[in-house]
Amino acid sequence: MQEQKLYEYAVIRLVPKPEREEFFNVGLIMFSKREKFIKVKIHLCEDKFRLMHSKTEYDEVQKHLESFEKIAKGEKSAGSIAQLDIPERFRWLTAVKSSIIQTSRPHPGSSQDLEKTFERLFEELVL
Repeated sequence: MQEQKLYEYAVIRLVPKPEREEFFNVGLIMFSKREKFIKVKIHLCEDKFRLMHSKTEYDEVQKHLESFEKIAKGEKSAGSIAQLDIPERFRWLTAVKSSIIQTSRPHPGSSQDLEKTFERLFEELVL
């Protein structure tokens, strides 16, 4: 029997007009300290983005969302935050922000297969 692996996840949200508190989900971040696992996946639907009548440019937001992926992967081009260890990167990425890109509070879970669980959560919460 496979061992259950503890993880935390947070939903990445786009909040085009923070004053209206409207948002839609654009990504997922998952982390497991014991497994040394961190993963981010983004899906920014351009049609949905345009419906929010944001003054922000789509390409600019996409670039900022891609930085989440680079930080999670620990890419040197993503700066000093990306050089932190995995738990610190997760905590930085999920810290409360007042920008148009925010995350939900982290949620705990357990799974035998982190990749499968990640994909299931991504489908349910983002797509």
